[in-house]
Amino acid sequence: MLGIIIKNTISFIALVLLQVLVLNNVQFSGYINPMLYVLFLLLLPFETSKSFLLILGFIVGLSIDMFTNTMGMHASACVFLCLVRPFILKYIEPRGGYEHEAFPSIREMGLAWYLSYAGILVLMHHLVLFYVEVFRFSELLTTFYRVILSACFSLMLIIICQYLIFGNRK
Repeated sequence: MLGIIIKNTISFIALVLLQVLVLNNVQFSGYINPMLYVLFLLLLPFETSKSFLLILGFIVGLSIDMFTNTMGMHASACVFLCLVRPFILKYIEPRGGYEHEAFPSIREMGLAWYLSYAGILVLMHHLVLFYVEVFRFSELLTTFYRVILSACFSLMLIIICQYLIFGNRK
């Protein structure tokens, strides 16, 4: 148990620092903004309670907000991600259910399952984040274009990190 807490703390610090120091400075023509910090929320174990999940989402989002001076936009998007995560997990649950003390990763669940899981949640996170940022209907299609491109790029980075951290499936 202590090992899981230490591992999650290190991944939280590493992902927040990577996001703030490197990825926030990467923008491709203003349309692609990679958001890798959501990987921390995606990798939390299946048994994580809903209330603890919401608290962690708020802490992660607020950490990014403090460094980027975005006044709660990331916090709201992360809390929304944590709010819908249990419903998405229930919707895409395998026939036999999830194993005890397992966590969502490509290595444990397979690439197809992980793509649907992470793809849905990253897309929802980006929808909330970018529409809260713009907060007007006049740029509806432009913002949606930004959401799709950023979500695809973020998902690609998340998949690469999954293979770098966990290696190939057994």
